[in-house]
Amino acid sequence: MIRRLLSTLAVLAATGAALVAVSPAAQAAACPGTSGVTVVVDFTALGGTVQTACAPGDPATGLAALTGAGFSYGFLPRQPGFVCRINALPNPCNGAPVTAYWSYWHAQPGGTWSYSTSGAAGYDPAPGSVEGWAFGAGQAPATAP
Repeated sequence: MIRRLLSTLAVLAATGAALVAVSPAAQAAACPGTSGVTVVVDFTALGGTVQTACAPGDPATGLAALTGAGFSYGFLPRQPGFVCRINALPNPCNGAPVTAYWSYWHAQPGGTWSYSTSGAAGYDPAPGSVEGWAFGAGQAPATAP
């Protein structure tokens, strides 16, 4: 009985490790040319890394680019439109004080980051451009566009 339980746990652990290893590979590359919008999400302030992915085609909004690149998001409770979490981080959502929120940025490849003056639901990124998200006090993503 114990041997069967340990065997089952070993299989589950191996399966979980394989799933974890696959997820980052899906978000590993910038879009070539104007084939889509490159999305950069900086998780370093949350103990993670900077992740870059491609949202293929012409996403209609910054939020569509974010999800098209394989990231999930959640809004601040009672404030729809204000991104509070990306890929479930931070957890819990802390109400977005000025020192800890997801800032939203735009750039051209090889250019410099520009802080967004509009929300991600209302901004239409052009194919070939770069969208950036960074958690913290409004600093640009740590990776150059």
